[in-house]
Amino acid sequence: MDIDSLWTKYAKTGDKEVKKLLIENYIDLVKIVSGRMYNFYGSKIEYEDLLGYGILGLIDSIEKYDVTKNIKFETYAQIRIKGAIIDNIRKLDWIPRSLRKKSKEIQNAIYQLENKLGRTPTNEEIANFLSISIRELESTLSDISTFNIASLEEIILSNGDFSTSLQQENARPEEIYENKELKEILIESLNILTENERLVISLYYYEELTYKEIGHIMELSESRISQIHSKAILKMKNYLKKKGFDENLWR
Repeated sequence: MDIDSLWTKYAKTGDKEVKKLLIENYIDLVKIVSGRMYNFYGSKIEYEDLLGYGILGLIDSIEKYDVTKNIKFETYAQIRIKGAIIDNIRKLDWIPRSLRKKSKEIQNAIYQLENKLGRTPTNEEIANFLSISIRELESTLSDISTFNIASLEEIILSNGDFSTSLQQENARPEEIYENKELKEILIESLNILTENERLVISLYYYEELTYKEIGHIMELSESRISQIHSKAILKMKNYLKKKGFDENLWR
C-alpha cells in the first residue's frame, strides 16, 4: 500500500496497524531532527532520549494531521517533532538556576544600556555594568548558549508558527492572529542585530548549521560563535519585551 493510500485509510478508520505503518514510514524524519538537535545540545542530553521524545512528536503529528489541509505532512511533523523534544527537555529542568539567573542579569544589562546609550552595548560596556571581567562575560555567554537555543526554538515552534495554528481544529481566530503577530515581531527583531549576529542566527536556525560549520564560514572559533549567538538572543528577547509580549513566552 502506498503512502497516500495509508493516509486515506487512516483518516477514515484510525486503524492502529495503519498508524504503525505510518510511524515506520516517517521514522527517518525523527532521526534527522533528533540528530540535528543532538548537535545543538551536545553531551548534555542523550541521543536516545531525544529520539524517544521525537517519536512521541511523530505519533502526535500522525494523530492530529488533517489530510484535507494544504500543508505537507513532513513540514507539519517536523514542527511537532521539534516541539515535543523541546517540551520534554524543558520538563527535565536541566538548566541550573544559577545559569538562568546570570542570563537574566546579562539580558537586563543589555536592556538598560540600550535605553541609556541608544545603541547596542559592547561586551566591555556590559561587563562594566555588571562589574565582571570580559572573560567572565564571554564564558557566561558561551554557557547560556544551549539554554537560548531551547528558548528560541520554543517560541518559534510553540507560539509563533502559523502553519501549526492552522492545523489546530480548536484554534480561535484571535489566537491565530496573535501567533502570526508574534512571528512577525520575532522576524522584525532581527533588524536590531549586528551583521554578524544576524548571520549567526540565520545560519544556525534557518540553514541548520553547527557552530563549527558557522565558525568555518565566518573564520571565528566555535566559542566566539556561541557568544555571538547568546548575545543576539538576549537582544531579541528585549525587543519582544519592548513590544509588549509577555516574557514568560520565552524562558
